[in-house]
Amino acid sequence: QVQLAESGGRLVQAGSSLRLSCSASGRTFGMNAMAWFRQGPGKEREFVAAINWRGGGTEYGVSVKGRFVISRDNAKNSVYLQMNSLKPEDTAVYFCAGDAKLLRTVVPPTRVGQYEYWGQGTQVTVSS
Repeated sequence: QVQLAESGGRLVQAGSSLRLSCSASGRTFGMNAMAWFRQGPGKEREFVAAINWRGGGTEYGVSVKGRFVISRDNAKNSVYLQMNSLKPEDTAVYFCAGDAKLLRTVVPPTRVGQYEYWGQGTQVTVSS
């Protein structure tokens, strides 16, 4: 059974930094893209960041570009999200996602429907 487990979410003050981790088990994602999405209260799931299989290609949502950095460690079958200069509007449940269909893509997918595996999410709350 494939599982993605996020960790690292918590309550922080605006301007702080936070690092989220996602560890995969049951399947290796070493040749697949991985991504982070988020869903705020009453909002649709929103793309945050994605990384290609080798880590050399990344994509970011407009609202986080320049503040967040996605990375991965294929030896640990894990992906990370470094979040800097956090704002109250970053408050959301953050989900890790793994692509299962496309191998060795240069540009990672950025849409919800392009990812087959999802974690349960980790809550990030940014207070003003």
